[in-house]
Amino acid sequence: MSALDPGPAGASHDLVDVDIYDDGTFPEFGNNQAPGAAAVRAAARGTGPIPAEGLATRRQLRALNLSPGGHEPVARLRCRGGRRWAWLYRLDLARPKRIPTLAQERALDRAMAARQTCTQCGRRYHHVLPTSLKTCLECHDGTPADPASYIAPPAQHLLAA
Repeated sequence: MSALDPGPAGASHDLVDVDIYDDGTFPEFGNNQAPGAAAVRAAARGTGPIPAEGLATRRQLRALNLSPGGHEPVARLRCRGGRRWAWLYRLDLARPKRIPTLAQERALDRAMAARQTCTQCGRRYHHVLPTSLKTCLECHDGTPADPASYIAPPAQHLLAA
């Protein structure tokens, strides 16, 4: 079948829009050079209003209680002399962050409790215990733990709601 032959009756062919001038790379911006960068940075720090347009990183979107909303990045932010970079998303396409339900938050708390609770003494620490040990350092080798770093048993939940 040739490129000009439509093929059998009823066959659908996907048409592809090809831009001969597009080399497939994203536009790149340096620090504070992206559209609306200063306004987005001020809003993410809480010192200004949220701009209607501009580009923001995922962290900046999260600080503004927004998410990309399923949209793809439109540009790259170049940092540290080009050694680091981050995707940039459009603010006008961003959506509000989803708020977890109490059941979802309870499930996350149970999962974190399993990673933070010593299997021998039952203390729940404020950090994740080493996965190779599954115990706190005090139970493993006798290193004393700071009393401010754990919750004595029975540990209470740490839900935000």
